[in-house]
Amino acid sequence: MTTATAPRAIGGHRDSFAATTRSDRWWQGWVLTATGLFVFFGYLTLRAFQGTYYWFDPYISPVGSPPLFTPASGYPGSVPLNHAWFGTFPSMWPRWVPQSPAFFIPGLAIAFRATCYYYRKAYYRAFAASPPACGVRGASLKYRGETRLLLLQNLHRYTLYGALLLLCFLWYDAFAAFFKGGRFGIGVGTLVMIINASLLSGYTFGCHSWRHLIGGRKDCFSCDAGSKRAHGIWKKSSWLNSRHMLFAWLSLFWVAFTDFYVSMLSRGVIKDLNTW
Repeated sequence: MTTATAPRAIGGHRDSFAATTRSDRWWQGWVLTATGLFVFFGYLTLRAFQGTYYWFDPYISPVGSPPLFTPASGYPGSVPLNHAWFGTFPSMWPRWVPQSPAFFIPGLAIAFRATCYYYRKAYYRAFAASPPACGVRGASLKYRGETRLLLLQNLHRYTLYGALLLLCFLWYDAFAAFFKGGRFGIGVGTLVMIINASLLSGYTFGCHSWRHLIGGRKDCFSCDAGSKRAHGIWKKSSWLNSRHMLFAWLSLFWVAFTDFYVSMLSRGVIKDLNTW
């Protein structure tokens, strides 16, 4: 006769993947996070490599902004030559690499999100399952912190500056979307681009690195007038920081939606309601 033995416990949980004493549907958040990251980042990556349908006057997709270069030909919906900073792509550009403006300054957004403290938690749990959720046994991985493979995660404080630079361009694009052929007006695309810049601002200015930069290093917020002003900005950033996950997802969705909207206009699939 054999005697059944209980699974060995580690940290209060059974020593098997996804073992837990939780009785709720913890896996739903895990699945939704993994699906969301895969869908939105997958879509934006594909669009970056396509290099097409980024433009519909006066709108430009955030995937292709700012357009340092534009393809000479063969890329439908590309940014007009007079809107490209440095003209067409140089002749030395490798033929096997798509002529996409997304490979330049817009790529800073990827570095900022990939090293973001919230997104680290999200994709560590979603794809590495370490752990998949609080109180749930994760995969048997040897985690060494951000010291070996994940050393680049420590660059988040520096990628912030790239994100701030990109915000300037996106707000410029949003305000430029009020003018078409020198005429002032407003369209659905204008509102879409304004919302896009607003949500990205909420995400960026709620960032832990930004919050530390503007006030987290100070020992006294009431010592002088400058410190008091910094405290006011820090409190506003703290409000955004407490909703960082919300802005992370809303801004990610809206960047993809803005690109989708502009691309559909550029393809002639839909029409933009506007006052021009």
